[in-house]
Amino acid sequence: MKKVAALLIGLALIGLVACGSEDTSGSGDAKELVISTEAQFAPFEFMEGGEVTGFDVDLATAVLKEAGYKATFENVGWETMLQNVENDKVDLAVAAISITDDRKLTYDFSDPYFQSTLMILVPEDSEVGSVGDLEGKTVGVQISTTGADAAESIYGKNSSQVKKFDSITLAMMSMNQGDVDAVIVDNVVAQEYVKNNPDVAVKGIYDNSAFESEFYGFMYPKDSELVDEINEALATVMENGTYAEIYEEWFGQQPDMSVFE
Repeated sequence: MKKVAALLIGLALIGLVACGSEDTSGSGDAKELVISTEAQFAPFEFMEGGEVTGFDVDLATAVLKEAGYKATFENVGWETMLQNVENDKVDLAVAAISITDDRKLTYDFSDPYFQSTLMILVPEDSEVGSVGDLEGKTVGVQISTTGADAAESIYGKNSSQVKKFDSITLAMMSMNQGDVDAVIVDNVVAQEYVKNNPDVAVKGIYDNSAFESEFYGFMYPKDSELVDEINEALATVMENGTYAEIYEEWFGQQPDMSVFE
């Protein structure tokens, strides 16, 4: 009997240890996914206290957790980020990346998670009020972005009036120094820049007749096996209220979910 009792106690202890080793947090044993980003695009991704933070970071972290993964962000330059994904050096990229037909030839994308449009950023005393007013002026853009594509559609490919920079921060600095007359950039980023730099006299100009809406997505290497399962997790996060909570935290209002229907 003593042997039987000892055996039963031993089995019970083994069961407790086994239960105790389970990951009840949903992240302890989760596989790590490496995400490339470019943390110079507030409020979507930027550096704070030595860490990458922003709307995209919070959303991607929540989505990957829902899918059973742990997100690790790697801050690199925009062009390096694109190359990392194309060469399958990282699992995905998250950096307010617009989904375009041209990019789909090289990369895979998640379902859309944010609607955006381009905006013209100019000095406060500028007479520019639309794309048509940019004739004869120089425009700063970030290389390999939809802003760069838009500028080239206005001026022509390789035009000397389009100045390309490695980051949107450098483009804005160039405008503030008077080296370019305007910057074409995503509207939320332009608005964030105006709000956070009250001492810099700049303003944002919408031109809905020239710029169409864009949608951001997570970017993957071509034929990635992650797309479907992370899309499922993204849908869950958008349906269960998590997306709305993150959106309100960063933008101070509830999102218009009808744009994704």
